[in-house]
Amino acid sequence: MGAYDESYRRSLDDPHGFWLDAAEAISWTRPPTRAIDATDGPIYRWYPDGVLNTSYNALDRHVEAGHGDRTALIYDSPVTGTGATFTYAELRDEVARFAGALASLGVGKGDRVIVYMPMVPEAVVAMLACARLGAIHSVVFGGFAPRELAARIDDATPKVIVAASCGIEPTRVVEYKPIIDEALRISQHQPEHTVVLQRPQAEATLGEHDLDWTDLTAKAEPADPVPVDATDPLYILYTSGTTGKPKGVVRDNGGHAVALAWTMRNVYDIGPGDVWWTASDVGWVVGHSYIVYAPLLVGATTVLYEGKPVGTPDAGAFWRVISEHGVKALFTAPTAIRAIKKVDPEAAELAKYPMESFRTLFLAGERLDPETYHWAHEHLGVPVVDHWWQTETGWPIAANPRGLEPLPTKPGSATVPMPGWNVQILDAYGKELLPQQEGAIAIKLPLPPGALPTLWGDDQRYIDSYLKEYDGYYLTGDGGFIDEDGYIFVMGRTDDVINVAGHRLSTGSIEAVVAANAAVAECAVIGVHDPLKGQLPRALVVLKAGASVSEETLRDELVAAVRREIGPVAAFRDVSIVDALPKTRSGKILRRTMRGIADGRDEPVPSTIEDPGVLDALRPVLRPVLGSQEG
Repeated sequence: MGAYDESYRRSLDDPHGFWLDAAEAISWTRPPTRAIDATDGPIYRWYPDGVLNTSYNALDRHVEAGHGDRTALIYDSPVTGTGATFTYAELRDEVARFAGALASLGVGKGDRVIVYMPMVPEAVVAMLACARLGAIHSVVFGGFAPRELAARIDDATPKVIVAASCGIEPTRVVEYKPIIDEALRISQHQPEHTVVLQRPQAEATLGEHDLDWTDLTAKAEPADPVPVDATDPLYILYTSGTTGKPKGVVRDNGGHAVALAWTMRNVYDIGPGDVWWTASDVGWVVGHSYIVYAPLLVGATTVLYEGKPVGTPDAGAFWRVISEHGVKALFTAPTAIRAIKKVDPEAAELAKYPMESFRTLFLAGERLDPETYHWAHEHLGVPVVDHWWQTETGWPIAANPRGLEPLPTKPGSATVPMPGWNVQILDAYGKELLPQQEGAIAIKLPLPPGALPTLWGDDQRYIDSYLKEYDGYYLTGDGGFIDEDGYIFVMGRTDDVINVAGHRLSTGSIEAVVAANAAVAECAVIGVHDPLKGQLPRALVVLKAGASVSEETLRDELVAAVRREIGPVAAFRDVSIVDALPKTRSGKILRRTMRGIADGRDEPVPSTIEDPGVLDALRPVLRPVLGSQEG
């Protein structure tokens, strides 16, 4: 067996031994003697007798090992025209000082702190300072609407809010303090203080319970790391776009540290001194895991980028950052690469930047269509690695383990399950399906360390939301299949499966055909109601820059391609060329919202949307479909 097969098989056959060995990469106040506690299954706990501090592992231990002068964080902010670097010693000192500031406000082990900040170094400092005290941080994406913020305040009941006065986008400044004030006006829980980092682009007016970050920190004494149980929560992250009571994903300290350290070395091939860039936001799980914690746990250098790295006129922003900072590997969403491909289809901007350091492009968050895969591989000349995971899992379920054993890539596949993830494809009755048969993707319990152990304050909701559908399994909510080589193909959310005259079809498979057209930059296929067939697929297509093709010609080409690749059963004939697709700030296309509009529902604008104007422009495109079907 190869290194991957050996590791994967051992992780399933001997999870205790495998994960205790992995735990040796972490510094423990009290090393664990047991890997997993199944006493309260299906609520499992990892390293039940271990004690550690995550902030110490991310910072202090590297300084104590003599690496304090190594660069820990590179801040690159084109929206402000500034940048900065922090060594491990400098970042450790900043974190210890701000931890002392929080402690002076009474924040201690187990208390919650909401962090509502843009992509600035102080956001990382605040997260690590909470971890240093054993407090539980809950990062809320900066700019979230007041009602969304209020819902999270009421659920987490934080002692303190840490915020910035504003966030900066390419075309505007977003003032945060009015949003916070309105959220506090409508929330039942009232934090004791709000600590505000004043930014010169829009300083906030401070109220009675507000404190200035700089003034508070200047008076604080540095705080030492507080040992916590491995099973104690490190953070709560609310799933984006939730309505009603938000769903707070809990991440523990011990399993999280072990799993992330394992992935940096074995999945991403990143170690001490390597420069790593995750082009995301600390408000999302990707930012938690792979901007902040994972790279620092292994002593790497992480890039913190403030701004949108793609789009007109700066299609070369990605390549500049990689070249300027010597980035070894980039992790971003396929949407970002599609956006570059749209405005710069021949990758002319790439030629301006030497990229000798660059080794791998990692993509996740949306399905990677084969056309985008081939474009990136052709122009970058490095492996393009699709991988798949979720907010709930915290790290990749399926990936190509570049540091453990690089495997051949397959377009459209997230490669193979990582150690600890016993992935199965199930039918509606919970029966395991054969290779190539498409069904619901589920994971046999227990989930590996680093995955959510439960939801904040609601074990039963965790069970009902994820574990109830199939006994003994975690239901991912995604559909797909596993091929004869064990490669996982994620075709999309199970609610993206449409029923055309009794035939179940994945919109992801139709999207793959549409995206392969030479004129298409990106696309979304949704199922819309049809009185005869139940549902029909409808494609919304964004053209590449410079593409010259009529809607009629493109429709004819795409209909023929879908008939050829999938068959007449798809009944595919509706194609609309649009200027843009509505997306969340993390780059996910709002397919569900578009389906609702097409089906005649009065869909509210999601709080996570990047540009509401894009959705408004699509409403008249989608509405006539409904009218013609009813007629």
